[in-house]
Amino acid sequence: MDLPIIITNFKTYMEATGGKALDLAKAHAKVAIELKVSLGIAVQPTDLVMLAAGVSLPVFAQHMDAIEPGAHTGGILPEAIKNAGAYGVIINHSEKRVPFTDIEKNIKRAKDLKLFTIVCCADDVEAAQIVKFEPDMIAVEPPELIGGDISISTANPDLIRKSVAVVGKGRLIVGAGVKTADDIKIALELGASGILLASGVVKAKEPEKVLRELCGALK
Repeated sequence: MDLPIIITNFKTYMEATGGKALDLAKAHAKVAIELKVSLGIAVQPTDLVMLAAGVSLPVFAQHMDAIEPGAHTGGILPEAIKNAGAYGVIINHSEKRVPFTDIEKNIKRAKDLKLFTIVCCADDVEAAQIVKFEPDMIAVEPPELIGGDISISTANPDLIRKSVAVVGKGRLIVGAGVKTADDIKIALELGASGILLASGVVKAKEPEKVLRELCGALK
């Protein structure tokens, strides 16, 4: 996976479910190829097979459970994610928090299956605890800014600096309220290597156009 990268979290928006998810994924792939930038997507488990097969992008599962194969009705099995074609998995998103002990288990299970791990946390304090488990990358997203119109880049740039110091260069993704190319540019200048965003692209009237504008910050 090339850096810097923008990863769009499709969440469970209807605009990014089923056939619409495939259309949105193809728009990401088109922009990535034409602009020569690195883009990824995080998708619902029900769309994972279709999207992993449908586009040449890093496709992430939005969640997985720290379980082994067996009697775990409703669980999301790491092996199932791997077999579906996922490149990696997002762990501990603020909308899908898991017990701290499960974070370590999930990272180990993912590594055993060669799944790329992005672990989410709220701040540099949590990042300092999680980095000990050696995930591939850590995504810092202050929960109070997620889904809002004020980005981490403008509301709390010092958090990005502190998180880079904790996590190390080349391993930090930031998100929450990121909606403009300036937001992305500031985050990258402060030391982040990736951006995690969602509604700014998914809910846009013209998502491909918005994506192209955002990608200007990666050049």
